[in-house]
Amino acid sequence: MPPERVTLSANNMRAMYTSTFIFAKRQFDDEFHRLDSAITEAARSMPGYLGEESWENASSGLVSNVYYWTSLEAMQALMQHPTHLEAKASQSKWLDGYQVVISQVLRSYGDSKLPHPLTSPEARPLAPFRQLRAGA
Repeated sequence: MPPERVTLSANNMRAMYTSTFIFAKRQFDDEFHRLDSAITEAARSMPGYLGEESWENASSGLVSNVYYWTSLEAMQALMQHPTHLEAKASQSKWLDGYQVVISQVLRSYGDSKLPHPLTSPEARPLAPFRQLRAGA
């Protein structure tokens, strides 16, 4: 078995953040799909966006969308985007509860067989490592 490839290590410490949006679905309509597409397009066009993943737990029905960012400021830009704010104001029409988790990525590794936003050759260089501010 080949050794795991470490993407971020103590020798290559760079800051990276994730925003994970976990939610329980209700019925989606055309407005939801329009806003969802617009938010995804906005995120992908923003400086500091690195990639995204989406998961659905078949047993619980929960969905998890993970966005990868170079900085907290880049992440905040999406959170303040008008389309995101519009969707957030109407979320109760489509969601039966949600949770957002903001995390700092310390390390990412694997055997290089699965494509991932953190190992993509298109990923832009990351900012130098810094500590999260309290309350950020």
